[in-house]
Amino acid sequence: MPRKNSTETKIYVLDTNILLHEPHAFLSFKEHDVVIPMTVLEELDYIKDSKKDVARDARVSIRAMEDLLHDATPEDMLAGVSMEGLGAGQTAPTGSLSIFADLNMVEAQQVFTSNENDNRIINVALHLQKTFAPQKVVLVTKDLNMRLKAKGAGLAHVEDYRTDQLITDIKYLSRGFHTFEGNFWDSVKSVDSRSEGRDTIHTIPKSMLPEAYVNEFLLDETKQFAGLVEEITDDHLEVLDLGYERLMGRHAWGITPKNIGQAMALHALLDPHIDMVILTGPAGSGKTLLALAAALEMVVERNMYDKIIVTRSTPEIAESIGFLPGTEEEKMLPWLAAITDSLEVLHKHDENTKGSMNYIMEKANIQYKSVNFMRGRSIQNAIVILDESQNLTASQLKTIITRCGEGTKLIVGGNLAQIDSNYLSAVTSGLTYLVEKFKDFSGSATINLDGVVRSRLASFAEENL
Repeated sequence: MPRKNSTETKIYVLDTNILLHEPHAFLSFKEHDVVIPMTVLEELDYIKDSKKDVARDARVSIRAMEDLLHDATPEDMLAGVSMEGLGAGQTAPTGSLSIFADLNMVEAQQVFTSNENDNRIINVALHLQKTFAPQKVVLVTKDLNMRLKAKGAGLAHVEDYRTDQLITDIKYLSRGFHTFEGNFWDSVKSVDSRSEGRDTIHTIPKSMLPEAYVNEFLLDETKQFAGLVEEITDDHLEVLDLGYERLMGRHAWGITPKNIGQAMALHALLDPHIDMVILTGPAGSGKTLLALAAALEMVVERNMYDKIIVTRSTPEIAESIGFLPGTEEEKMLPWLAAITDSLEVLHKHDENTKGSMNYIMEKANIQYKSVNFMRGRSIQNAIVILDESQNLTASQLKTIITRCGEGTKLIVGGNLAQIDSNYLSAVTSGLTYLVEKFKDFSGSATINLDGVVRSRLASFAEENL
């Protein structure tokens, strides 16, 4: 059991979904004690042998706990085994990890008497709260309904797992651009401009934008200036002058931008020096259409890449693509209808739209792949379009990104307002994590598309429903 009645430390009771979200989560609580109910180990045991994508995370978590507890006696495991020496730096754990045998709890100690797993885990937290008062006992779970049940049953402290949250609110998420009030040049105190070929580079004081990061776009309210941060030193910013009108004049596969957000996205998508482009924004802002148009332009017209691989995640795909007849691509087609819809839009004025689509799919070597089969691959010289990424965790996104080999460009799109996962929110989504982690990486760019251009009906619905 944890250290008795220590008011300086807390006792954290972990739910199963925490260890599936982050297999080594029990190492993230510094000096505090961690309790794993036996019910959680039972759930992990059931999941580890399943065909679901999270089975790997369950096995990783079990192995990590076994590494710590393998020399412990049954009495030690119940009393708590120190986690000291397992981590590094200021976040290294110094508390203990213990297993609570909740299966042996007498009925008098149980608030919930029904034998559901969630109820048994809440019973453990309530029992510890009573036993170790006034020490704080905290139940950590991503299950919102479980948090409500625990509070309703009398548990004082219930939390989500926040160790991997880089921002507290979605409004602080990097947008990929900064808009200056008024005219850009009015706010510039000193500037050193030079020409490199056809490009003009401005060196401006970093004090103008202390929080700037590489590949961040700079705009002004007068729509006269558009630039891109190319390099950051201790005192200065190197800004590539893009020109507002020139930026709006970008085009790919017959598509021209309808607003400045799309223009910035198109610039980043067509830039061969940027290996990953992250597109966020509401439904109908043009994320998928722009990604596909740019991909076709670079594969078919410019011969910069060999093929286009399209993948996305849905709860069903993450678990299995099923046993329906057909190839992997035929099974994936219903889930990737957004891509075929966009392809249809790009060729709607052709004399034979269906014939054009089939020709282009063959010419551009467009392949539809399941997220399930991305692990273990090495994708070379291709464009990978990952759609609906808001439903993926950080570890799932890492699995996909690390598949990208030399000469591959990754386009990640998602709408943080449309998360279908039971255990993810806008601030804990892997897409949010990706935006914040990669904003200082010179090989990536993020663009938040904030205008709905699909139709006036879609625009009204996005604003008013």
